[in-house]
Amino acid sequence: MEIDPFVFRLSIFILSIFVGYYVVWSVTPSLHTPLMSVTNAISSVIIVGAIIAALAGNDNNIFNESSVFGFLAIILAAVNIFGGFLVTQRMLAMYKKKKK
Repeated sequence: MEIDPFVFRLSIFILSIFVGYYVVWSVTPSLHTPLMSVTNAISSVIIVGAIIAALAGNDNNIFNESSVFGFLAIILAAVNIFGGFLVTQRMLAMYKKKKK
């Protein structure tokens, strides 16, 4: 019996959601800022790949599947990077001494 590739990929995606959730919520606060820096670096690599995917079409039809998904990947990775920098800034502000 052969498993449908879509079901196989969907199950991997759902499992990665659970693993990611438990990994992120089990991180201690002292490791959170370096973890966010690594995810920002990964998201920047995703943006480079998404730009390549968005430009990988023919000139006759600019709204093909790779262009649309590449554009969505650029938007989502940019939101992830921006949010990561906000969280990192907030975490670093917690370690600063308050002025009286």
